Amino acid sequence: MNMKCLVIDDEPIARNGIVDFISKIDFLEAAGTCASALEATSYLQEKQIDLMFLDINMPYLTGLEFLEALDNPPLVIFTTAYSEHALDGYRLQVVDYLLKPITFQRFYQASLKARQWHQMMHAPKQNQLDPFLYVRQEEGFQKISWVDILYIEGMQNYAKLHFKEKVIVIHQTMISLEETLPAEIFFRIHKSFLVNITHIDSVSGGRLFIKGQELPISRTRREALLKEVVYKNLLSR
Repeated sequence: MNMKCLVIDDEPIARNGIVDFISKIDFLEAAGTCASALEATSYLQEKQIDLMFLDINMPYLTGLEFLEALDNPPLVIFTTAYSEHALDGYRLQVVDYLLKPITFQRFYQASLKARQWHQMMHAPKQNQLDPFLYVRQEEGFQKISWVDILYIEGMQNYAKLHFKEKVIVIHQTMISLEETLPAEIFFRIHKSFLVNITHIDSVSGGRLFIKGQELPISRTRREALLKEVVYKNLLSR
């Protein structure tokens, strides 16, 4: 089922732009728009929403104040022209943080991440994989979020977990990691690389790019990647 979205922004051009982006993604549906947080408060009391695209800087009640006041908020993607609120986004556990002007590529990445969270929340309990896992580090254990893993690099019986700002080395084989992590999110592009498809920036020939890092795609996996990931979500042909 499509995720029902509410767009909250005091600027009509910004609202219309996000609604237009939503219309291009087959798993999203624009259920409504609001010009203020106060208007959105009334809307949420009457209708069920899965995902909010929420502007932060609005008159009377900011997006942050609005979100903090909600008892059981839907998933949230912040949209703002100001980067200084990024830490608030992490504190409030929002799905993503989009800086204006928003490109469609960045919007699509955030939407994929929202679908990932939504699927985890609604998966049958017996099949549900906790987004937080623990990996052994020296004498202890470190908590990680597999949602934030960009890609995994295999090295015989070890693996490097690449995140945006760090790399963690664990004693684990690629085969066991591939069996543990959700197959609809992590795709094997090469015998040495397993990628989180929500973080892919581009695919070109036999190369894939994630956050400026170039990764090789093996000839045996390229056709599967195009068919199962790229063509399935292709906007224009």
